[in-house]
Amino acid sequence: MIYLNNIAAVVVTYNRLNMLQKCLSAIKNQTVGCDIIIINNNSSDGTEEWVKDNIISESGIIYRNTHQNIGGSGGFNTGMRIAVEKGYEYVWIMDDDCIPCLDALETLIKAGEIIGRGNFGYLSSVVLWKDGTECKMNRQKIKKTYYNYSHLLKHGIIQVEQSTFVSLLFSSEVIKNVGLPVKEFFIWGDDIEYTRRIAVRNGIPSFMVCGSQVVHEMAKNNGSNIVIDGLDRIGRYKFTFRNESYLYRKEGVKGALFYFAKCGVYFFRILFKSPNYKLKRLGVLIGSMIKGIFFNPKIEYIQEDKNG
Repeated sequence: MIYLNNIAAVVVTYNRLNMLQKCLSAIKNQTVGCDIIIINNNSSDGTEEWVKDNIISESGIIYRNTHQNIGGSGGFNTGMRIAVEKGYEYVWIMDDDCIPCLDALETLIKAGEIIGRGNFGYLSSVVLWKDGTECKMNRQKIKKTYYNYSHLLKHGIIQVEQSTFVSLLFSSEVIKNVGLPVKEFFIWGDDIEYTRRIAVRNGIPSFMVCGSQVVHEMAKNNGSNIVIDGLDRIGRYKFTFRNESYLYRKEGVKGALFYFAKCGVYFFRILFKSPNYKLKRLGVLIGSMIKGIFFNPKIEYIQEDKNG
């Protein structure tokens, strides 16, 4: 194998110890072994105590408590940096509620061998919900010109241009070249920005591997939608539309027009289809669009150790 098993799985967790335990168990039981980097966003549910009492002494376990909740984007930024700086050749990332099927990693590795070392930006697993149906939130966007790699279709490998952080495999070289996820995103959109940064803005072919499957144990399989989401989730969309403003501005005029058109669609859907809290939803949408104009975080790059 070209990978030599020099792989670190990065798992970001926050107050979901039961999910973290299931996720880690699934990673440990993979048909191909890997080390595990656990990023704990300062959980208060006993996660730290459990890790220290049960697994921190195991070989191949790296644990880091961020001592504050820096969000999913900050967690992945931290974990991927650790993996690259420690010399792992490949990095496999996921949230704590991602449960990989037993051969998920091996199937990604085999796909990487078929495509060839250095010939892909990332490899993405198919994400299912708890009942075995497609997880709507994690649907990859297939590249319209995927037929440029039509010879890979017989292997169940399809070119994509965006994916989510639910089972993605990168090489450390790609991470060094394109930088780390934008930690200032906190939540939502960091995965879309990062995967499009690789596949669209840097033009590095990236792929969905149909034979590699994971289960995303979300409470509901209805995606995310400011038009219909409950009151407890409306406030989170301030990150969505602020972050997407940055994301699509980076793709030029076409991207900016797409962003404003998308926001316009949501504006009218809220007006005519939201069941309640219309003013609150509109306030979050418009307010985050305005904040997005001034939101311009810098991409961090991992500096090579010239003395190492």
